[in-house]
Amino acid sequence: MKRFLSFVHKEFLHIFRDKVTMLILLVMPVVLIVLFGFAVTTEVKSARIIVADRMQNDFSHKAIDALKANKYTSVELVTTDESGTIEAMMRGKIDLALVMDPDRGLQILADGSEPNQAQTRANYVNQILTAQQDMASAPASPVETHYLFNPQLKSEYNFVPGVIGMIIMLICALMTSVSIVREKEMGTMEILLASPLHPLVIIVSKLLPYFVVSSVNLASILLISKYILGIPLAGSIWAFLLISMVYILVALSLGLLISVAVDTQLAAMLLSLLLIVPTMYLSGLAFPLESMPRPFEVVSHIVPARWYIDAARKLLIQGVEFRYVVEDLWILSLQAVLLIGISFSLFKTRLE
Repeated sequence: MKRFLSFVHKEFLHIFRDKVTMLILLVMPVVLIVLFGFAVTTEVKSARIIVADRMQNDFSHKAIDALKANKYTSVELVTTDESGTIEAMMRGKIDLALVMDPDRGLQILADGSEPNQAQTRANYVNQILTAQQDMASAPASPVETHYLFNPQLKSEYNFVPGVIGMIIMLICALMTSVSIVREKEMGTMEILLASPLHPLVIIVSKLLPYFVVSSVNLASILLISKYILGIPLAGSIWAFLLISMVYILVALSLGLLISVAVDTQLAAMLLSLLLIVPTMYLSGLAFPLESMPRPFEVVSHIVPARWYIDAARKLLIQGVEFRYVVEDLWILSLQAVLLIGISFSLFKTRLE
């Protein structure tokens, strides 16, 4: 029994000394249960709406008040001109527009690039308008719903840009996460440190081959999306390639940071695979970000996939101009610079 307890004690020491193992065993279950319990929800809340009220009558005023009072809708602007609604939708400022015109009746314009959420939001507004019509003495007007950018509501229009972001993040991070730590385990890091190469040159030389391979992967994914899955590629292909290249650099830099921070290939691979959690649940890939509690929505701003998926949907599905994704590009560029800088600062020029 004494020998048995000694071995048990030894295993406990191994676990407590391995920070990655402690992270997986104790922290990850807490993170996952909090995410699934609070952040992950298919319920669509706070649908952002612009109302173009050309009726200017008692019914339209009551309908606007009902939209403002409903917890599932958020009226961002009330105007009499609908000219800027499409641009606001392209910029990601609103989710749908409600046009109330005395000649055309009631029209709902929803962003169809996210078909499931678009249908849910349109149903919310439709139910509110129907309830107001039932209470009004005037005859009811039919409500027309138009789904912009994806009138057929194809689900692949929503998921393919997100899946591209997830695949790039996982593959690139996994490839580079073992690059430096493999040199440590094989003993070749001593040769690299003894060479006249600057540490920054070593880091960049680690990134460049994987960057080329990842670019080839991107081209393959893009061809499959276009000719097999039928994604329209409505916007500028050059803008999409540019922001994809920056996103690849972010993913490779994140994997490199993991490689610099850990000491074993197993730990590096485990941490890389754990990136699927924020990429899946905090990027808008599967669940609406605006429905999350405010703290989780704030945390999602540091997830690179959030900005890439947003830009990919705008360029591939909505067909927007480059100026509509400049913000996403700048944020991803800043993240790439920060990750490379942190990796360089953590890179040890001497072996312990």
